[in-house]
Amino acid sequence: MLIGIDASRAAVQERTGTENYSLNVIRHLLSLERSHRYRLYFNRLPSAELFPMAAGLELRVMPFPRLWTHLRLSWEMARYPPDVLFVPAHVLPLVHPPSSVVTVHDLGYLYYPEAHRPLDRLYLDLSTRYNARVASRVIAISQATKDDLIQHYGVEPDKITVVYSGCDGTIQTVEDEATIKAVKARHGIQGDYILYVGTLQPRKNLKRLLEAYALLRKQGETPHLVIAGRKGWLYEQIFQQVEKLGLKAEVTFPGYVPQDNLPALLSGARLFVLPSLYEGFGLPVLEAMACGTPVLCSNVSSLPEVAGNAALLVDPLDVEGMAEAMNRVLQDEELRARLVERGRQQVRRFSWERCARETLTVLENSL
Repeated sequence: MLIGIDASRAAVQERTGTENYSLNVIRHLLSLERSHRYRLYFNRLPSAELFPMAAGLELRVMPFPRLWTHLRLSWEMARYPPDVLFVPAHVLPLVHPPSSVVTVHDLGYLYYPEAHRPLDRLYLDLSTRYNARVASRVIAISQATKDDLIQHYGVEPDKITVVYSGCDGTIQTVEDEATIKAVKARHGIQGDYILYVGTLQPRKNLKRLLEAYALLRKQGETPHLVIAGRKGWLYEQIFQQVEKLGLKAEVTFPGYVPQDNLPALLSGARLFVLPSLYEGFGLPVLEAMACGTPVLCSNVSSLPEVAGNAALLVDPLDVEGMAEAMNRVLQDEELRARLVERGRQQVRRFSWERCARETLTVLENSL
């Protein structure tokens, strides 16, 4: 059959969670044994190295100024529909084939509405509700997301398949100290550090992380805190919190870290923290584990599914508990070693090849 895929999110330059998911699931679908043809739709010309041309693969580049999905992609679907359309990132075009599959990543906006701008929250609610209703099949990237779709939007359980994301095989421990030193210098990092990687936005709970870090510093000598990621929305309060707590000299914001720098940055960290209020999956947890870095993360939403027993889990609302947990991982070498070993085992449970095969099964069964 002909499988059409909205690949527009996969072609952006600065990829975060949803974009990385799109890129990796598409790449690995294309790498499976070719029993189907694929047509990828883009709103801009992708870099040649992202999707090398091969037999059975067609690229459709369709520039359009605004509302690309609902106008331009809909027009394409009306004229030349594939047998099945796969949208890896939430939004189906208004016109779509009867067999259309959408991946829903999270419904965090329902739990923490104050962490989103009002118009963004309204759009996320309406679009996700619509997409889950009209799609022939829905992929949820965690059991937590599936449960939310059933509870809040009344989606039939049989319509939803949980397909876990994978961890990129290029993300692995960097042993070469010179490489780690060079990446640290490139991003303005000196000495030992605690690392967060992700978009700067309220849902990531960075204000409480900064409060916990301030408490940690009162207990003695502490590594610097590195908060890496591009600015999202309502990020100004994060920088205001740094000023308020007097942490300007101790906290580094290197901005977005390119994917090829990420393994060295993760490998060099003393501790990786993801204190999010809500995550649809939490891929950075697996990436840190793959690099042999102990992980501390929240005990909410999908994170216990992803982390298993390989991370120290904390209540994201408990600032003192977060500070205590960070101190434990930094000071207790036996705990650190145990978390690192469990992390290496846990990450083996998640692969993009498995994700692609299970995704393909959903696409085949959607007809």
